[in-house]
Amino acid sequence: MNPIKPLFVMLILALAPGLAKGQIVPVIPAAPTPPPADLRGSLSLSIENDVLNGTDRYYTNGLQLSWYSPSADLPLPLDWLDRQLDFLLGKGQLRWGAAFGQSIFTPQDTERRNPDPRDRPYAGLLYGTVSLARDNGSSFTLFELQAGLVGPSALGRQVQNNFHDLISDNRSNGWRYQLRDEFVFGAVLSRTWRVPLLRFAGLEVEALPSATASLGTLLTSAAAGGIIRIGQGLDADFGPARIRPALSGSAFFQPRTREFGWYVFAGVEGRAVARDILLDGNTYRQSRSVDHRPFVGDAVYGLAVMYAGVRLSYTQVARTEEFYGQRGGVQRFASLNTTFRF
Repeated sequence: MNPIKPLFVMLILALAPGLAKGQIVPVIPAAPTPPPADLRGSLSLSIENDVLNGTDRYYTNGLQLSWYSPSADLPLPLDWLDRQLDFLLGKGQLRWGAAFGQSIFTPQDTERRNPDPRDRPYAGLLYGTVSLARDNGSSFTLFELQAGLVGPSALGRQVQNNFHDLISDNRSNGWRYQLRDEFVFGAVLSRTWRVPLLRFAGLEVEALPSATASLGTLLTSAAAGGIIRIGQGLDADFGPARIRPALSGSAFFQPRTREFGWYVFAGVEGRAVARDILLDGNTYRQSRSVDHRPFVGDAVYGLAVMYAGVRLSYTQVARTEEFYGQRGGVQRFASLNTTFRF
């Protein structure tokens, strides 16, 4: 028996009394209403770690600092790029952004000085991005250029082991076998749609389906997914910001109907992966590697609150196995994001 069918029936039965009394109002999507000009930029900090789930393995830490401009004129080089990409980005309020971050990956067993060659290789990734974004009210389109380094120069060993020393935790002993230094680059194109569903008891319900394509030496993949969220002031953003690859919302927010907003959310994303250097190993040099799985899925849920120019969000992530031979099944980690408007 399809497990979705009884859940769907229960949902209809639960909503039927409210629909009959006019308390639950289906929302008919209207023509896109672009947000008004925004004179404030956004600074966003994301931290992702598996420590809250009691583990220290695989994707074990991510840190990203992002800046998004007000909706103003672009710097000259980005203005030229924006005109070339007009057919992809479409109409809408225009912003540009930049980000800098580091991600750290380890095998399951970090006590071995010579890691199991069948386990995920040690890897640090240090990167920067430049992006263009357009928001037309009913969709959010992003084009991002990525460049960075994997290998010892990404400082993954230093950051992880020095932090473990600080908190009196065990060091990871196999970093000498990490991926070797290599410059990596990539491009990402993503679009998220806003689909209002219901309004009831002062609350809003909407869906945010999304599609993403990534191409480059860092990651080549295609993804589709979305979240359902319920709360107030949902028009302020397109979901919580995350570190890619992920169901990533907007690293900025712009309140339109209320100063205080909040929502709870849940969603899924599936990714088809052609190549991932962090699993497949160095492109031009020999290194440790594993065979990546062609399909990876994420399930997420969490909470976001916006007030007085600050947005706080917490996301819990469950990620399916990323390579053949991965032990421990689904990996779970948490994502925390703070965004300031100024």
